[in-house]
Formats: sequence, structure tokens, C-alpha cells
Amino acid sequence: MDKLRMRFSKTGRAVYISHLDLMHTIQRAFSRAGYKVKYSEGFNPHPVISIALPLSVGMSSICEIMDFRLEGECDFSETPAKLNAALPEGIEVFEIYEAEEKPAALKWLKVEGVFRYNDAPELDRIRNFFSQDQIVISKKTKRGVSDTDIVPGIREISFDSSGNDITVHAVVSAQEPTLNPELLAEALRQLAPELAPVFSSFRRTEVYNDSMKVFR
Repeated sequence: MDKLRMRFSKTGRAVYISHLDLMHTIQRAFSRAGYKVKYSEGFNPHPVISIALPLSVGMSSICEIMDFRLEGECDFSETPAKLNAALPEGIEVFEIYEAEEKPAALKWLKVEGVFRYNDAPELDRIRNFFSQDQIVISKKTKRGVSDTDIVPGIREISFDSSGNDITVHAVVSAQEPTLNPELLAEALRQLAPELAPVFSSFRRTEVYNDSMKVFR
């Protein structure tokens, strides 16, 4: 079967599995569940399987997207359970369906995060920082270090406080440009160290196309 898409989660201890190991883990799960993944043609054949937006090690997600092709047929209603029986704790398949959009159409990520402090600053100071017209930080790229304005990559952002935790709710750019939500905390470290958390973590919760419709 061609152009199949899987939605799955990566949580708990599984967040420390690297992207490459995750790919191998899912390939083995297909085999153990009785499915044969298609291979590409040519001198160096490889499994036709890809994850739309590889997840950083340590970050969790309940909305991961993987495209794949199988030899033969699969029952969309039965396959998730068969795969889950072969997958380790923390990786769970929710749904398999025929892909409707190309991966290039994936534009926005909805994320939830936490900034943890020993003594949390006033919430308005965090809100004011992220309401600036420009937030230019130094960012490492393949070509070296460059200055990057992260504001164009933030569609929505809001904050709540609970004790010494500040909860972050945001919609950030997934592609062109890509904004890793960890850069939200990094911006504080670089530009307002007095507001920087001692710890931060984020979770992906949904993926959208450019029209803010759930990516399918």
C-alpha cells in the first residue's frame, strides 16, 4: 500500500530514544506485527519510511507524523493495536490512514511547555519580553553562528503561573522557518538572564497546515 500515514506519541522514557533508533524501533515493530515495509529501488535500497518533523531528544510529543509504504494490505482499524503490542513503552500508535497532504504543507506546531524557577518572576515580565517586535538571538546553524529573530516563528504565545512554574502555550513555525520551542527559553537566557528558568521542557500537542487546520 502506498502513501500511508501514522500518528503516534513519544513520551515517558521514550523521549530519550534518538531519531535513528526510533526509526529502527518502528521498523522492527512492523516486522514483529507481520507487516513488510517497502524498500526503495536502486543500488542502495532503504525502507520507505520517514518522519515529517524529527523530534529533538528529550522532547515529548502526542502528535508525531510518519509516512510509510507497505507490501500488501493493512487494516487501518487493526494495525495500530498490532504495532503497539510490538513497540516499547512510551511509543504509541493512535491512527493509520491514507495521507491527504504532502509533508511540505505542515506549517505550525502547537506546543505546551514549562519554565521552572527557584523563585519565579512576575508573569507580566515574561509576557512583556515575548511581546517585543523583535527578539534576536544567536543561533547555531550548519554554517556556524548567526543572529536570528524568533518573532516571525511565533504565531501565538501565552503564559500561566503556578507556584514557581510558568506554563507556556504556543503555536510556532514548524517549517520555513523552523522554530524549536526550546529557543523560547534560550531567548531568555541570552537576552534577559534575570528571567531565565533553571529548567524548561516542551511537548508537541498538534500539527497544522498553513490554514491552521489539523495536518492530515
